[in-house]
Amino acid sequence: MIAENIRVLTANIERKCRQVNRNPSEIKLVAVSKNFGVDDINSAYDLGITDFGENRAQELISKFEQIGNKVTWHFIGHLQKNKVKYVVRCADLIHSVDSLELAQEISKRAGIENKVQKVLIQVKTSDEETKSGIEDRVLLDYTVAFCVNNPNLELLGLMTMAPLTDDQHKIRKSFIELRELKNKFSSSGFSLQELSMGMTSDYEIAIEEGTTILRIGSAIFGERKY
Repeated sequence: MIAENIRVLTANIERKCRQVNRNPSEIKLVAVSKNFGVDDINSAYDLGITDFGENRAQELISKFEQIGNKVTWHFIGHLQKNKVKYVVRCADLIHSVDSLELAQEISKRAGIENKVQKVLIQVKTSDEETKSGIEDRVLLDYTVAFCVNNPNLELLGLMTMAPLTDDQHKIRKSFIELRELKNKFSSSGFSLQELSMGMTSDYEIAIEEGTTILRIGSAIFGERKY
């Protein structure tokens, strides 16, 4: 099942890229392995998937202990400050830096680990109360500047989650806002390369609007069993 899912997903990504004159190599596919086991991760890895995303610190730690560094680990969920020290040891890229205080804690822990931690800043681009991310644009400016000028951090770009809706206009608006923020920072001298946006339900819109990282779970592994 995973093999067929990856084949179909990859073909869809390539098709959409051709439609909007993008190179598929510009887009990194992160397989969201939350609630799926090590066997599923190994199956996807054997089929060419190298990047895996986890939402919970404990699950990331457990899988990291079993699989190690043969894959690239992304932490994509809400990160509590008391879990930072564990995530910094495992994650190659933390997508969900949603406050200046969290960025400061990650910096401190990365220094202790003698590591330069790659991060993305999560921006809130919808009105949904359940969505995390920095909403205040002045605070966003401060957080970007802090990360860029911190020797323990490497800021690669921005991340967002579109609203959970069938309204494609609202989804697209969310992605456009993130892209325009990236362009604003780039024109101000901050070299941000990555846009982490797009999941199973909205990845084609994300490709149209410039995503460089897709976070795809069920379209690879099937529906989760909670």
